[in-house]
Order: sequence, then C-alpha cells, then structure tokens
Amino acid sequence: MTVVTTANVNGIRAAAKKGFLEWLAATEADVVCLQEVRAEAAQLPPEVRELTDWHAIWAPAATKGRAGVAILSRTEPQRTQIGFGSTEFDNSGRYLEIDLPGLTVASLYLPSGEVGTDRQDEKERFMAEFLPHLTALRTRAAADGREVVVCGDWNIAHQQADLKNWKSNQKSAGFLPEERAWLTRVLDEAGYVDVVRRLHPDQDGPYSWWSYRGRAFDNDAGWRIDYQMTTPGLAERCVHAHVERAATHAERWSDHAPVTARFDLD
Repeated sequence: MTVVTTANVNGIRAAAKKGFLEWLAATEADVVCLQEVRAEAAQLPPEVRELTDWHAIWAPAATKGRAGVAILSRTEPQRTQIGFGSTEFDNSGRYLEIDLPGLTVASLYLPSGEVGTDRQDEKERFMAEFLPHLTALRTRAAADGREVVVCGDWNIAHQQADLKNWKSNQKSAGFLPEERAWLTRVLDEAGYVDVVRRLHPDQDGPYSWWSYRGRAFDNDAGWRIDYQMTTPGLAERCVHAHVERAATHAERWSDHAPVTARFDLD
C-alpha cells in the first residue's frame, strides 16, 4: 500500500508553529506534496530543514516569500525535476516532480489568478503551457511502465459540487467557465483521473479550502481546489481518498486541509 498526501501549508514556517510538524510525525503517508511553502531551504527552521525519516526536495520561488513547492518521500527519489520546461515558470516555485519505483509524483501550485488583473493573465499562460506537459508526462510514463500522480493546489473548483457558494462565484477566479473547461481538458484530453471525485461521485465537496474570513470553516462553506490527478491505471488502484479536515477551527495549521489517497501498489 502506498499513501500519498497533498497539502497547501500557507507558509511552512507558520504552519510548523501551528501543528504541521505534529501532523507530519503522525501521518501514514509515504509521500507528502507541499505547496505555498514560501521559504528557501536556508530559511527553514532546523526542525523542518532537518526532517528525519524523510527525503525532502524543495523548489522555492525566485521571488522571495512567494509560492514554493516541496515533496517529502520516505523512499529516496530516483530522479528529481524542478519546473516543466517553461521559460517563464520554471523558477516560480510552482512545480516539482520526482520518480519513485514505478511512480512519478508531482507537486503543483497553479497560480490563483484575479479577474481583470495581470494575475489572471499569468494563470492563463500557465495553464496553456502546463496542459501539454501533462499530456507528455502521461505518454512518457506509459512508455516506461510508470504511473503518475499530480498533486496540489490547482486553484480551480471544477464543478458546482466542488464549491459551496457556486452561484455567487461564477465570475470569480477559480470558478470561471474557461478555467473549469481547462480542467475538463486535463481529464478528457490529457487523460487524468480525479481520484477523490471518482470515489465520491455524488458528494458535495469534500472541500479542501476555507477562507479565514467569517465562519467559512465552521459552516463548511469551502472550495475543493486541492486534487490528486492520476493516470487511469493508478486511479483503478486507489482504494481510499479523503480530506483530512481539522476537528475545529483552532486546530487548523493552514487554510487548506491535507488530501490523502491510498493506493494498492503491493
């Protein structure tokens, strides 16, 4: 059995003070993909930088204090790759890929965007470049007899069931028709499978992000924007997937919750 978790930590230094390290010590995950680390390795506190029992690969953004992704794995990676061959985005701390035996794992932090601003233009450029990479990645993996899981904060709620207040967010970044159509292409054209939705086809949510504003968490007024997208063969072997929602608002160490999937790879 192989367990994979993805989590946007909303700043790993802050998360470490709020309970992330205790969560990491207790997790059964074999691989943990992190997003929005917002720190270079040298800036990490010793208890994060010197993790025992984990092989850690960090991919910070060139712009300090922004973005940043990482992958922690209990098995030493056979190959690591930062970025996906993009002149604009390879140093932006948004994509990291590792090879483990029979499995490629990627950590993705897709730009969040903001309607009517340069940030939305950036998001659209990223999506345009990233889709061909996903297609090529799946093709290469199939040729090598490997499976793929692309974990992360995709910053798009795909369907109405993925967003509690979808009616009032139809013109908001993260739920725009063109963004949702692009995510459909990830599934239909690039051939990936959303394993949480596959196992929970008729459920609203389970949401993975709640605003810190108001009582969004207490009211479960969330968004499902953190996904594990896998190749079809790996999806068939996903036996369990869930969101690790904190019991109370006070116990959260991020505005996102970890999303964990269990794969029968033995």
